[in-house]
Amino acid sequence: MALPRSPLAPGRFPDLPQIAGVRFASAAAGVKYQDRTDVMLAQLDPGTTIAGVFTKSATRSAPVLDCQTKLASTGHVEETGAAILVNSGNSNAFTGHHGQSSVAEITRSVAEIVGIPAERVFTASTGVIGEALPHDRIVSKIADLNDGLDAGKIKDAAEAIMTTDTFAKGAAATVDIDGKTVSIAGIAKGSGMIAPDMATMLVYVFTDARIPQSDLQDLLSKICDRTFNSITVDSDTSTSDSLMLCATGASGVNVTGSSAFATALENVMLDLSHQVVRDGEGATKFVEIQVTGAKSDRDAKVHGLSIANSPLVKTAIAGADPNWGRVVMAIGKSGAAADRDRLSISFGDVLVAEKGWVSPDYKEADGAAEMKKTEIVIKVDLGLAEGAATVWTCDLTHQYISINADYRS
Repeated sequence: MALPRSPLAPGRFPDLPQIAGVRFASAAAGVKYQDRTDVMLAQLDPGTTIAGVFTKSATRSAPVLDCQTKLASTGHVEETGAAILVNSGNSNAFTGHHGQSSVAEITRSVAEIVGIPAERVFTASTGVIGEALPHDRIVSKIADLNDGLDAGKIKDAAEAIMTTDTFAKGAAATVDIDGKTVSIAGIAKGSGMIAPDMATMLVYVFTDARIPQSDLQDLLSKICDRTFNSITVDSDTSTSDSLMLCATGASGVNVTGSSAFATALENVMLDLSHQVVRDGEGATKFVEIQVTGAKSDRDAKVHGLSIANSPLVKTAIAGADPNWGRVVMAIGKSGAAADRDRLSISFGDVLVAEKGWVSPDYKEADGAAEMKKTEIVIKVDLGLAEGAATVWTCDLTHQYISINADYRS
């Protein structure tokens, strides 16, 4: 049964520009559910450079391991085309040699039908862990996928990779460089098991910019830390986290060193990462946590994530309880430097606590009014130095338990 659409969801899927050099197709292969679109294929033209970041989980899936190996050895190969095939419903994780065999069979079939080397076929799987992937169902659809490739079907691709997501996620930007337009379009899936150690569950971003693979990889890794590595829903890191950035070069515009392109790309990735949080399983509130005055940016992020991952903080937010003591607790347990008597906490523009005690001007009704909002900002100033970071999360509700208690049924 489909889950109700998140109350934090955008009004509709955005209009994404077609990216020259990439085409999409989707199909219903019955990987887990019948009559549900669950496989997508993206075909990329020769000349495309590809960068990626992946989960650091020690139990990462067979597709993740395969993609990491291929990008390490063939990431600079641009003379041939490339392809990305993704399935939902089964993560092909913790499946031993069966997982490797499934990846091999899928990549071999895609390579033969699309007409590219197997080393340039990248796969991803998302869904239940520990069950063998019925890859024959996917293989049987590859010819149909190839026949249906179309530059305008990126929304269909976004819908095919959903699991417990309640809405398809997309974001785009265009930027003018030297009088020419460069386009960026991305899709993502993610709702639960979100505490990325690199990116989120699955993210694919495409651009018609021209940029060498090494520069593309450096740019992706830096932006990832400020976007997908700064969100959390439930503190659990997936075995399947994959983020791939593909630059087809079709615009003819070299964006190496372009701050305008970097900013546009970061805006797209930040938008997608926020959509993942807004679709957090059972979420009713979107929460931004701003930490300043830390000894370092790293310390600031440690504090921010400690607050964002605290079940006590998240349930207080769900109940509209301005329980600032739980924020104090989360700061104290984080392991990063803090001084009680220099610390200040605000809910929105309401100063709640300062100098080791509740602010003398604080009124509980003002704090409660902030907590009742669907968009909440928690500000923490450590008062130690100049370190700063921002992270994003959502509240923790009864619905999260219901979704995950019934996930495999």
